[in-house]
Amino acid sequence: MQTVIRSKTQEVIISPEHPTVIIGERINPTGKKLLAQALADKDMGRVRRLATSQVEEGATVLDVNVGAASVDEVELLPMAVRAVMEVTDVPLCLDSANAQALRAALEVYEGKALINSVNGEEASLERVLPLAQEYGAAVIGLCMDDDGIPSTVEGRVAVARKIVERAAAYGVRPEDIVIDCLALSVCADATAGRVTLDTIAAVRDTLGVNMTLGASNVSFGLPDREAINDVFLAMAMQNGVNAPIVNPAPARKGILITDLLRGLDEFGMRYVGYVRAQQKK
Repeated sequence: MQTVIRSKTQEVIISPEHPTVIIGERINPTGKKLLAQALADKDMGRVRRLATSQVEEGATVLDVNVGAASVDEVELLPMAVRAVMEVTDVPLCLDSANAQALRAALEVYEGKALINSVNGEEASLERVLPLAQEYGAAVIGLCMDDDGIPSTVEGRVAVARKIVERAAAYGVRPEDIVIDCLALSVCADATAGRVTLDTIAAVRDTLGVNMTLGASNVSFGLPDREAINDVFLAMAMQNGVNAPIVNPAPARKGILITDLLRGLDEFGMRYVGYVRAQQKK
C-alpha cells in the first residue's frame, strides 16, 4: 500500500516498505503567540522561516495550519501555502477544518496534497471527501465520529473502516487514506497509550492503510515529555505508523534509529549520515 503525495518537483511515498516520512508540525499557531500574531498581520516571514528550518531538520512533508483567532482561513491558508512553496519544494499537508479554506489552498497548490483531515462524522465526510476526489488529494482520516473518540480498539477500527469505505464511494482509493488512530494522554487515562497502539496494529492488519500520528498528546501533563514521546513513537512505528506528524528537530534521531532497527535503513546509511552531520555543527 503506497500513498504518494507530490509537490511541483518532489514525490514522497508513504509505505511500510519505505523509510518513515516525517511530517513537520510547526506551522501551526496553536500555543505559538508570535506565529498567531504574524498570521493576524498577514506577515508570512515566520511561516517561511518555519518551513525552511523544518526541512533542514529532516521533514519531508510540511503541515500548514493557520487556524488562529481573528484569522480568515479562506484568505490565509492559500497565502501560507504560497509562502511555503516560495522557499521549499517538499509536498504539503493542508490542515484545516474549513472546507472553503481547503478548497482555496488546493486551488493554489502545485502537486498532489495531503488533506488534514476528515473524520467519521457525517458532516466531515460529506465536506472533505468530495474535495479529495475533485483535486486528486490524499487525506488523513481521524478515528473519531459524531460520538467522539471511541474508548476501545474495536470502536476506533470501525471508524477507520467507515472512512475508508465512504472514501471509496466518493472515488478516493484506500491508498490515498492515511489513518490517525489518535493519541490521548496517559496522565488522564493509564490505558490510553495501549489502546492507541493496539488500534494501530489492528488497522494495519485489517485495512492495510498507511498511518500518521500526533504522538505528543500521549505525554500531556507529565514531566520529561520528549522522552515519553520518543518511546511511544517508536512503539507506534513498530505497530504500523509510517508518517508521524512531529516537530522534526527532537524527533528525527529516534525515528532514524527506529527505522534502522526495523530494517528500513540499508547499512545504516541514513542514520550514519545524520550523526556525521550533527557532529559537524
